[in-house]
Amino acid sequence: MLTQDRLTSARWVLPLCWSAVLLDGFDLVVLGTVLPTLLDGAVWGLTPASASVVSTVGLLGMMVGALVIGTVTDQIGRRRALVFAVAGFSLCTALCAVAPSVTVFGLLRFLAGIGLGGCLPTAITLVTEQARAGRVSGTTTIMTGYHVGAVLTALLGIVVIPQLGWRAMFVIGAAPALVLVPLMIRYLPDSFSREHSKSSFATIASLFRGGLGRATAAFWAASFMGLLLVYGLNTWLPQIMRAAGYELGDALGLLLTLNLGAIAGLLVAGSIADRVGVRRAGVTWFTVAAVALALLSVRLPQIGVYVAVFAAGFFVFSSQVLVYAYIGRVYAADNRATALGWAAGVGRIGAISGPLLGGAMLTAGVAYPWGFYAFAIVGALGAVALLGVGQAHQRK
Repeated sequence: MLTQDRLTSARWVLPLCWSAVLLDGFDLVVLGTVLPTLLDGAVWGLTPASASVVSTVGLLGMMVGALVIGTVTDQIGRRRALVFAVAGFSLCTALCAVAPSVTVFGLLRFLAGIGLGGCLPTAITLVTEQARAGRVSGTTTIMTGYHVGAVLTALLGIVVIPQLGWRAMFVIGAAPALVLVPLMIRYLPDSFSREHSKSSFATIASLFRGGLGRATAAFWAASFMGLLLVYGLNTWLPQIMRAAGYELGDALGLLLTLNLGAIAGLLVAGSIADRVGVRRAGVTWFTVAAVALALLSVRLPQIGVYVAVFAAGFFVFSSQVLVYAYIGRVYAADNRATALGWAAGVGRIGAISGPLLGGAMLTAGVAYPWGFYAFAIVGALGAVALLGVGQAHQRK
């Protein structure tokens, strides 16, 4: 029987992990929110080229964080890893407010990215281990925190930047950690893998043993495709729609619609996966995402465009989260965080590739309609990758 302390800790897992992912979403989007101000003011002599470098090094930091923190979580425990990740990216975010140069700013974004990259796989692992057997909805629920954080960042940017300046955004983004970190230390269960004395190398190697090699490679491919879509669409959807002849206001409205669809999709995907199985749900979600993206290549009436963009957001973003949930069903506690971390880390290569793909097609003048065809193919490949996992290893 569970003790009262353990029951109390279990109740805190979902809200605390959701809050950590919210800060994750805030911190990831804050750079895009302040970049127009930094560029207009030529702060540190910043140019679009150097701004792209800063953005890219942040994503590289996230890849490193997912690979490293996701792996050591299975040795040092979930609570310590999550506390380190949240405290680390919050501290670096606060220091961004006083960065004296673009070089220091970029270094801080890289270091913040390490914490951000480690936050997600650790939070998902904790929620997976505390959820009722076979439940996926907890994983999709905490991912709504990312989009809530993104929306809050945009709204705060409208109010805060004109009044207090861009530096205040980084202070605001870091401040909640002063409350969240002590709560995590006090209430999160300090769970370890059952074999936490095993070396990190052995834990990584275990992802390819016992018949898991095929599943691991398939998950990496699916994560790559999923994050390519997430970052590619969030970065270039407004510009692609402008290339198609839509006004800027309409294009930005479509970006908002995309993310509203993402929140709705996350709320629905988990409950559907709990009923029909995470594998079937994941394959379906990627497939329908591909169809919705292909539809965007067709000139539709205005309401039809908004419906198609909402559908794309509904299925694209939660497809990636279902990949994470599926990983939680396949791997044991001994290497679950490592599996999530490496899938997320490989996926970050897709996160870098998505904006590059969209930018290349815009530069070539073929972003509309061929950009949507390219993204649709990526969605279809995500479905094929999940089919490649197979059913044999899924845990109940």
